Amino acid sequence: MPIPAPNLYPPFNILRLSHIEFGVTDLAASRAFYVDTLGLQVTDEDDETIYLRAMEERGHHCLILKKKAQASVDYLAYKVFSEDELDKAHDWFAAQGHDVAWVTRPYQGRTLRTHDCFGAPMEFYFKMDRLAPIHQQYALYKGVKPLRIDHFNCFVPDVDKAVAFYNRIGFRVTEYTEDEETGRLWAAWTHRKGGVHDIAFTNGLGPRVHHTAFWVPTPLNIIDLLDLMATTGYVGNIERGPGRHGISNAFFLYILDPDGHRIEIYCSDYQTVDPDLEAIKWDLKDPQRQTLWGAPAPRSWFEHGSLFDGVEPVAATLKATPIVAP
Repeated sequence: MPIPAPNLYPPFNILRLSHIEFGVTDLAASRAFYVDTLGLQVTDEDDETIYLRAMEERGHHCLILKKKAQASVDYLAYKVFSEDELDKAHDWFAAQGHDVAWVTRPYQGRTLRTHDCFGAPMEFYFKMDRLAPIHQQYALYKGVKPLRIDHFNCFVPDVDKAVAFYNRIGFRVTEYTEDEETGRLWAAWTHRKGGVHDIAFTNGLGPRVHHTAFWVPTPLNIIDLLDLMATTGYVGNIERGPGRHGISNAFFLYILDPDGHRIEIYCSDYQTVDPDLEAIKWDLKDPQRQTLWGAPAPRSWFEHGSLFDGVEPVAATLKATPIVAP
């Protein structure tokens, strides 16, 4: 099935992905992982919640850890171009029959909560509290030295449907995987900010979050993190990598937090600013699609994901199978 032409004039203007809220069962264990090991910076915390940002970010947070009885994801959040775009988004989602609500979020202005075509919760805002820059406070750089949040990847039961929906709100496809036998999409990478992706979609039981990615300066930062994790009790949390993706050309590592939320540490992909840039097509059976070099992905990478709070996932409609490590 061909991918849709880029929608250059969507009904409202999304700038980029912004942040994600994880439900975590042990706040102290999650803090030790994200702050002491990965190196994210705490911007506020109490007994129930921790707000975190990466080193180059000026917004108050890119990740929220919320203490809950069960691990989950509450929502994926996006920043829009202006206050007016929030009203346009509200009216568009309401016209499509989606639930819409204005919600109150700390450190943010007006925030719209709704959901995508699979029921996955989405939030949109324009204004977030700005913090002083810390990118030159080198004494603060710890762990893998995360610079910024880069993207989300979600399992969805129908990637063609996901691409069609997100295309309507302006997400452009940069690369995609097609199943040769059916002509359907098995995975797709879509963006707003001019990188390879703000959100990607992988065929599978969904909607669920596959991973959240953070950009780091160099591959050597990833090697340093591996040494740190291997000697501080986290060697079992290393799931896949290091290696280089065929799609995106990124140097990568996949790790699991104490609750099983998957994190990708990521660098060295490319820009895709031109609105008429042609998407790159990959065949599902191409072994260099997922791994240009490095070990193939383990089965857990295709099956394990984080549930959205209150959203029941459904089975994928495409039964095609990628290359899986033995």
